[in-house]
Amino acid sequence: MTTGAGNGAGRTAAPALRPAAPAETPHYHGHRERLRSRFQDAGSDALPDYELLELLLFRSIPQRDVKPLAKELIRRFGSFAEVLGAPAARLTEVKGIGEGVALDLKIVEAALHRMARGAVAKRTVLSSWSSVLDYCRTTMAFAEREQFRILFLDKKNAVIADEVQQTGTVDHTPVYPREVVRRALELSASAVILVHNHPSGDPTPSGADMRMTRELVDIAKPLGIAIHDHVIVGRDGHASFRGLGLI
Repeated sequence: MTTGAGNGAGRTAAPALRPAAPAETPHYHGHRERLRSRFQDAGSDALPDYELLELLLFRSIPQRDVKPLAKELIRRFGSFAEVLGAPAARLTEVKGIGEGVALDLKIVEAALHRMARGAVAKRTVLSSWSSVLDYCRTTMAFAEREQFRILFLDKKNAVIADEVQQTGTVDHTPVYPREVVRRALELSASAVILVHNHPSGDPTPSGADMRMTRELVDIAKPLGIAIHDHVIVGRDGHASFRGLGLI
């Protein structure tokens, strides 16, 4: 008969448990704090495009070093603005960018557009022309397809409506002058500013742009609707028909 069953005799003592070693802090945590501090102290102008993009990606991807990803996005699309302007489907082609991250970037883009629109809404365009140009560039300059936008103005030249009438291909947007005039009459607009983008980046007016603008001027003038300007925006700047003497 075996004895000592109740007093632990014959048992092997369990090894003492050692406290777990503290997890090593990921190397990118210090980089994130330094980048945030630089942004707070010096503002966004002190950061190149990829670092500003990093600051956005920090919140969408908290458990990963996003510096290589930010650099790859800039390499792929060209600039901070072009990353935000890229379609979500193209963003998700980049390894590491899922649908959730792409959505976060598109939300930031939408917020920028809303801010730019607020700078021109219900304001006299002649006294805030730089804001009008900023708005047009922010909303259209980096789009991958041509858009034809119309700013409708009242008698005081304040913006009463802002509408995208047509969206086309990479190098063409169908524009119907009579539809533009019809919409201006519906809104009781006294004048309009035409805006479209050139995805190629070069804002130089094409022959088709000039013919369409002249036709629109000819149709609108007898009805008391002025064409104040036709602005073409691109990544490389903008072109004003009035500034070029084409209106």
